[in-house]
Amino acid sequence: MHFEVLVEDQSGKKALEIIIPKIIGTKDSFRIHSYKGIGHIPKNLMGNPAGRLLLDRLPKLLRAYGVTFSKYPEDYPATVVVVCDLDNRCKKRFLEEMYEVLDSCDPKPQACFCLAIEEGEAWFLGDMPAIKQAYPKAKDTVLNGYVNDSICGTWELLADAVFPGGHAALVAKGWRAVGTEKSIWAEEIGPNMKIDSNKSPSFSHFRNQLVRLAGIPPRK
Repeated sequence: MHFEVLVEDQSGKKALEIIIPKIIGTKDSFRIHSYKGIGHIPKNLMGNPAGRLLLDRLPKLLRAYGVTFSKYPEDYPATVVVVCDLDNRCKKRFLEEMYEVLDSCDPKPQACFCLAIEEGEAWFLGDMPAIKQAYPKAKDTVLNGYVNDSICGTWELLADAVFPGGHAALVAKGWRAVGTEKSIWAEEIGPNMKIDSNKSPSFSHFRNQLVRLAGIPPRK
């Protein structure tokens, strides 16, 4: 199996570069494409946007993958995995919109959609030991108040736990600094993560989708 993974930003790419091999091993291949933000699904699904926002480009991308994958040999299947943050959207409606885009493709690629709830940092917070290993001085008072996959300002909560001065100090440095710090979290926390014990339901869904598509036997 080959996976084409679409993710909304560079920090997400860094995290998945570390996490995906932990899930699928070395038998299957993958490639990750990062974008400049999440954007919005266009009303005109046949449009051809020029920007680098993930959802703006999603119809064009899925159509292109449909054509490309249709030419792959039967013994080399491929799938698109779209990974993005739910933020404050309605999960049910958001997934419906993405599947509507997929259903508009002819030919239609194999694809799945995985949402980090609320944000990608929820997947780090699903593995508190990994955070503590990377940041031994992380504030337990902050971490212990977190409810997995809650809508609470996830990256801000992680910043409050591990960044000097918390999220307010980080935001004061500017949004470029926020993006840089998120990439640092991926590089520092990601290698410590235990994929089979993560307590984030949305991470577990992502892991299980890859395992299913790759045909990996259940771990004992």
